[in-house]
Amino acid sequence: MKPTTRGTLAAVVTGVAVAVGAGATPAAATGTVPVPVPLDGVEKSLHTEVPEIGLGLPLLIPGVPETPRYVQGRLIPEHALPQVPMNGVLPGADLRLPLPHVLGPGFDHVGVDLPASDLRTLTPGLELDAPLSAPDPQHYGMPNLKMPEAGVLGPVLQTVVGGDLGAGPGR
Repeated sequence: MKPTTRGTLAAVVTGVAVAVGAGATPAAATGTVPVPVPLDGVEKSLHTEVPEIGLGLPLLIPGVPETPRYVQGRLIPEHALPQVPMNGVLPGADLRLPLPHVLGPGFDHVGVDLPASDLRTLTPGLELDAPLSAPDPQHYGMPNLKMPEAGVLGPVLQTVVGGDLGAGPGR
């Protein structure tokens, strides 16, 4: 085989591999791992149509927390226990249920499609301040007593969920 033929063949094989790989997205890129629920055995053993269920398992990716920072007048830094951002995808679901002509002729299946949606969260955090003030030059460098401060930073959850519900004929 000539070198030019080998080079052309290698280019074609590489192009085909890239084209085939472009259609399949890895689970890390989509943020979910598809989990089909196998009910084929139940359908075959009972000789009846069973629901089709497909779910997605989310992959949460932790972000970088905000670092504690010094604030004048406080002994303990601000954001003593920082909130950690977590990004991922709210899992989707795909469900098809058989209906024995409840809605009339031609409508013997109901389908629910809940696509995966982006999810942004922050874990709970903690704010603390000691019961002592900063050193006071009026009292020879001794700190003053004050009320201790503690606060919990609540978790944050942001997402937009959507879905489709439809009825129609068979599979």
